[in-house]
Amino acid sequence: MQLTITNLDKVYPNGVHAIKNVNLTISNGMFGLLGPNGAGKSSLMRTISTLQEADSGSVFLDDMDVLKDKDGVRRILGYLPQEFGVYPKVTALTMLDHIASLKGIANKKERKEVVEALLQKVNLWQHRNKNLGTYSGGMKQRFGIAQALLGNPKLIIVDEPTAGLDPTERNRFHNLLSEIGENTIVILSTHIVEDVTNLCENMAIICEGSVVAEGNPTELVKEVQGNIWEKSIEKSELDAYQAKYNVISTQLKAGKKEIHVWSDSQPDASFTEARATLEDVYFHHIAENSSVPI
Repeated sequence: MQLTITNLDKVYPNGVHAIKNVNLTISNGMFGLLGPNGAGKSSLMRTISTLQEADSGSVFLDDMDVLKDKDGVRRILGYLPQEFGVYPKVTALTMLDHIASLKGIANKKERKEVVEALLQKVNLWQHRNKNLGTYSGGMKQRFGIAQALLGNPKLIIVDEPTAGLDPTERNRFHNLLSEIGENTIVILSTHIVEDVTNLCENMAIICEGSVVAEGNPTELVKEVQGNIWEKSIEKSELDAYQAKYNVISTQLKAGKKEIHVWSDSQPDASFTEARATLEDVYFHHIAENSSVPI
């Protein structure tokens, strides 16, 4: 399947221009939508998932008009929002069975088989009879993925899914998303660059509502190689370097600041060429397109 977003635009009543003429084409597999908090990622996800109206533009899933055929989209959509509530005194087994019924799986035997298989898939089978209110953050996220997978969706949207997870839960979640993405469109909306590096074949960077870069992560990194220079400085020198050079990122290492500078040539003899990463791509495009200093 293919998701085609054309000239999509959204302005909220308070005047915030959340989505600005966005154009994207997304095929099967993992697609990363990367951007800082407030960049417009969640607004775009809510629009695609039919939770809010767009002001203009179009979204098609193959030949299905996403913005008009909301019921049709919801039948083939799996959605894990950034924040979702659970009924704390209901077990995972009971809740998932109820959601499966709402998604149209009417046959009780079929529903039982589907629910049990999903709980096994997300490694919650041994916790199936525990109340959701007792679940850890990672367990709740896995339950969220289970409900998103009900009904064999063709499009799955996950919004900031690894925020707050410990490394073990995050790794388990990554493996699950990778497996799902083999035969489905999975859009991963996040501000964590490493998640996109590890999981996604294609991606876009969004800043202040606009797509400012898109493509294969490896190719995007190749495009900036040779433009990234690094140097360790004293923390007290940072302001002076920011005034003189195009500093795109800083990192504290062993009590000193390691700065990455964007430049077509070596800024001076004290800088060495850095091995570019997706973080450099990200920080460069955000710095270039942000209306406020970062």
